[in-house]
Order: sequence, then C-alpha cells, then structure tokens
Amino acid sequence: METIPQNIKLTVPFFMVTDMEVSLKFYLDGLGFKLTNQWTPRGVIEWCWLERDAVSIMLQQPRKPNAEQSRSLGSGITICYQCADALALYHEFNTKGLTPSEPFVGNGLWVVSVKDPDGYRLDFSSMTDVPEETQYSDWAK
Repeated sequence: METIPQNIKLTVPFFMVTDMEVSLKFYLDGLGFKLTNQWTPRGVIEWCWLERDAVSIMLQQPRKPNAEQSRSLGSGITICYQCADALALYHEFNTKGLTPSEPFVGNGLWVVSVKDPDGYRLDFSSMTDVPEETQYSDWAK
C-alpha cells in the first residue's frame, strides 16, 4: 500500500474581532499568549498571530465592521485546548482578572471555560481520574 506523505501540518483558529485592542488585552494579558506576527498597514494592528506553548490563533478586526456580523461573532463557536493542567490555568486566569467558569469533569477531563470579548468560548481541558460531573468547588474541599 502506498504511503501518502503528510501535507496538513497545523490548524489555527482565525477570529474576527470587534475591538482589536480589547481582544489583545484579553489574549495577551489575560490568557498569556504572545504576539508573534502582526499586520499594521495603517499604523494599528489589523491582523495578528498569537502563540502560547504549541498553540496559535489569529485575530483580525475588519476595516468596515458589519453590524449584523458583530452581533453574532463567537456565537456557537468553541475552541478546545488540550492541556497538561487545566486547573493551573483556571487559577492563572483568575489572578489575571478573567472570569473562567468553575471547572468540572466531563469525558474524563477537567474543563475550564472562558469567553473572549466577542463571545468565542475557549475550553481548556486536561485528563483526570476524578469522577464525571464533579465540580471543582466540591472536589477542592
């Protein structure tokens, strides 16, 4: 059987945002991403590439915002990040002023969710042997 060489190497979520400055504060200061590339044709960032560990995302603020699109940005979209320790991220995000949901166990994973300024849901999860549907507040007692 013929071996097909791997061609697709990476997938990168690309979020349209309503306010680049607010989004950058959330992702850089709150979630700890680093700005690794940017496009500034008019002296302000209109597109950027952010990285944290082995994960990348792209953000872009449209030049002419569409009011209808702005209302629905992030609606129904969840990006799931597999992590070594989601609970450590929960504590980190809280110390940076974010409001992640209370961690819970689902599908054998601790899950920590946070929404970005445009409503995109970001789930950070890590493997656990804690029983299903356990809430962090019950487990941490």
